[in-house]
Amino acid sequence: MQFTAKQIAELINGKIEGNPDVAVSSFGKLEEATEGQLAFLANPKYEEFLYTTKASIIIINASLEIEKKIDATLIRVPDAYSSFAVILTAYSEMARANLTGIQEPSFVASSAELGENVFVGAFAYLGNKVKIGNNVKLYPQVYLGDNVTVGENSILYPGVKIHHDCVIGKNVCIHAGCVIGGDGFGYAPQADGSFKKIPQIGNVVVEDSVEIGANTTIDRSTLGSTIIKSGAKLDNLIQIAHNVEIGMNTVIAAQSGVSGSTKIGNNVMIGGQAGIVGHIIIADGTKINAQSGVAKSIKIPNTAVTGSPAYDYGHALRSQILSRNLPELEKRIKQLEQTIEQLKKERVAE
Repeated sequence: MQFTAKQIAELINGKIEGNPDVAVSSFGKLEEATEGQLAFLANPKYEEFLYTTKASIIIINASLEIEKKIDATLIRVPDAYSSFAVILTAYSEMARANLTGIQEPSFVASSAELGENVFVGAFAYLGNKVKIGNNVKLYPQVYLGDNVTVGENSILYPGVKIHHDCVIGKNVCIHAGCVIGGDGFGYAPQADGSFKKIPQIGNVVVEDSVEIGANTTIDRSTLGSTIIKSGAKLDNLIQIAHNVEIGMNTVIAAQSGVSGSTKIGNNVMIGGQAGIVGHIIIADGTKINAQSGVAKSIKIPNTAVTGSPAYDYGHALRSQILSRNLPELEKRIKQLEQTIEQLKKERVAE
């Protein structure tokens, strides 16, 4: 597929500087791009490559001041990074547009309902009363248990497993190897020291425009629903336990874990390898630093925490500064002790 600068500018509402008819057919990093490729510059530290790149078209921020002659056609936009994302999204959608039909071998229950322009990859399994919206793409080896619903325009990549009764919204992207709706970790301790499994009879609800990274697991609830709300973004290798609620537009980085029945607010940012205990509340706008261990509720919105157990980010930084200064403080204390001893000796001598 080829696109001209004029077509790209119309898509992202950009202003062209240069030849509007120049065409590109692929993408490249600014420092490595060749003729016929589209690149972008958002981070000023890479500006030097703007003057050496071979890219045919470059998307740049409207505020950028050009210092040297550039052979490429430029497209100015308010935010180059966001505009480039729009282009990549459109390109991906076009690439998938002709991906329709049911590949063999696959199993589709007679009671399943499939919308228009649906793609079902080979070795997929669609159980009884499954409902699939228009333009859904199910890649090979996807499993959908009985009564699962997948909303329109959603994409489930290879090996995704959605257990019975779970609900996936519209425009959801679930990457390879995810397990949605597996049993929650619920056991009742018995008098003899053993544990009796508590049946997990709820489900998982993933609302619209959520993205879930590869090999992430989201457990079904004991009762009710485990809920991932609209716009949330989950990285790879995350564990979400039963009855957890994750708020709108919350982002969680890789290898994090959220224990059962915890409620995470909207617009929360959680760094990689963070751990959150169960049955607590995380307020809207909270920022949790990587590798933090959150052991109690955070009730004040827009709080930033770090450490294990996690506490106020500003206080943590001051503590780190004091810790680094401890050797110097020890040295000064020893000097003071020596001075005091010397003064004592001088007083005795008098």
